[in-house]
Formats: sequence, C-alpha cells, structure tokens
Amino acid sequence: MLVKNKVIAVTGGGNGIGREIALLLLEKGAKVAAIDINKDYLDQTAELAGEKNGNLSLHVIDITDREAVEALPEAIIAKHGAVDGVINNAGVIQPFVKVADLDYKKIEFVMNVNFYGTIYMVKSFLPYLLKRPEAHIVNVSSMGGYLPVPGQSVYGASKAAVKLLTEGLYAELKDTNVKVTVVFPGAVATDITANSGVEFKVAEEDAGNKKKAYKMLTPREAAEIIVRGMEKDRFRVLAGQDAKFTDFLYRLNPKKATNFILKKMG
Repeated sequence: MLVKNKVIAVTGGGNGIGREIALLLLEKGAKVAAIDINKDYLDQTAELAGEKNGNLSLHVIDITDREAVEALPEAIIAKHGAVDGVINNAGVIQPFVKVADLDYKKIEFVMNVNFYGTIYMVKSFLPYLLKRPEAHIVNVSSMGGYLPVPGQSVYGASKAAVKLLTEGLYAELKDTNVKVTVVFPGAVATDITANSGVEFKVAEEDAGNKKKAYKMLTPREAAEIIVRGMEKDRFRVLAGQDAKFTDFLYRLNPKKATNFILKKMG
C-alpha cells in the first residue's frame, strides 16, 4: 500500500524508530497519528515535523490500557477522516538477566507492552481497516523473536508471539483488502534500553570492539526499510545485515545459531 494520502497510526511515535517512521510517512505525503505514552517525546516529534505537522496528530496513550486503545480509532478518524494503516512499533526490553532471576512484574510489563499492546491495537483498528479500499498492518517483531538471546528470553518470547500473531493474521486476511507485514529489526541505535527502565553498562573497551564488529542501523535507516516493506506489501522484512545473517543461520541450524549468539553474548 502506497502511503501517500493515507492515514497511518504509529505506536512508539515519540522517539527512536517510531519517530523516524512518523517523520518519513509525513515526508511521503501521509497523515500520521503518532502514539506514545510520553507527551514530551511526542511534542519533540511534532517540532521535528516542521511545516508538515498539520498532517500530524499526537495521542498520549498507554497501549497496555485496552479501553484507551479501543477509543483511538474514532479519535484518529475525528482528526483525519479515516484510518488506513497501523504500524505497531512500540516495544520494551527486559533487564539483562536469566529467567530464574527475573521478577514477575518485569515479565508482565514486557508481555503487556510488546504482545498485548500489539493485539489491542490490531483488534481495535481491524474493523475500521476492513472498510477501507486498501489497508495495511505492520507489526514490528525482533531478531530476538526467532533467535534466542540469553538474558532476553522473555523479551524474545513476547516478540515471537508478535511474529506468529502477525503470520496468522496474514493468513486470516489474505483474501481481504488488508495487507499484513512482520518486521524483524536487528541492532538499531535507539534508546530502547533507557526507555525500558533497564540499566546496561558496557566497558569502554567492549563498546569500542562492538562498534568495530558491526554497524548498527540508525533509526532513520530502519524506518526506511520498514516503510519500504509496507509499500511493497512484503510478508516479511529483515532490517539490518545482522538480522539477515542470523535468520539464515537459524533456519539452517537452530542449535548452532543458539550457541553462536550465546558465545557472542559472552
């Protein structure tokens, strides 16, 4: 679905990849409903939109609040006249600890944002999308949704749930006007660690070695890949060379891929 003249809702639109998606959509002639729990972040997105912010609406919403999400489609339609697409980008990670050491509150937090937030958005918007001439749902999973990362097992489980939910939606909606895309970003230089309330300290030497080992995508690069996948109606989008490599390795030999990432994580 080409995004020009379409109305697209973007979760996590206040920072990182979500902000860059919102700005890119505006540049391409779309109207955007940016959704985020942080009002200050959304205000910054609006400021960066410049003269195009007339096509931007801001919605301060906690996507884990089902009633608030259910009210969103009508609020967006009241502002823009319709809603043609949803990009479920918002997500959080867990503290870098093993499952045995992870408390239930953190587990619930990760699952609520990553999985339930996504499904609330899908179920709330789908009846409206089905009425449009063409529409699109993009759900952002993660490289961790197919490749197990030690210390991020619950995060990975939440993103694997998003993966299978999206693939199931694709099958269910195949003969409708609603296209469905699942995205697997690799490493992207965002503030997801801080925004998730997670402390992650890396020794300066280790940080330097990691930068030399691979180049992370910028949020803008990731946004361009995601929007391009949407416009080309891709079933599956791998964002970043690391995502492409690990996807190949995991499909070739899941055990080898698991041990590979374990070694890389130290």
